[in-house]
Amino acid sequence: MMEQDIAELYKLILERKNNPKEGSYTDYLFTKGLDKILKKVGEESTEVIVAAKNPSDSEFVYEVSDLLYHVLVLMADRGISLDQIKQELAKREGLMSKTKDRREINDL
Repeated sequence: MMEQDIAELYKLILERKNNPKEGSYTDYLFTKGLDKILKKVGEESTEVIVAAKNPSDSEFVYEVSDLLYHVLVLMADRGISLDQIKQELAKREGLMSKTKDRREINDL
């Protein structure tokens, strides 16, 4: 089974941002700008919510994948690295939220 490494995908997105490839969807998003990227993140978020209420795991996985890709594009546009996200998640490990216990995050 093929797997896409998220760090590799992010590197590819950054590569497309710095060296646009005409005709690529990633280039299209960067060319259209922040408003288009935000619109796509919003659309994909809604699609994840709808898919989560349906019994199809494959549809849910498909929509989460779309959302993750668009969030990575947004991160690249904003100049936010995966390491910054990992550091933020690490800070939360073992913390309690105000309303309930957080589950431990192990081996991301």
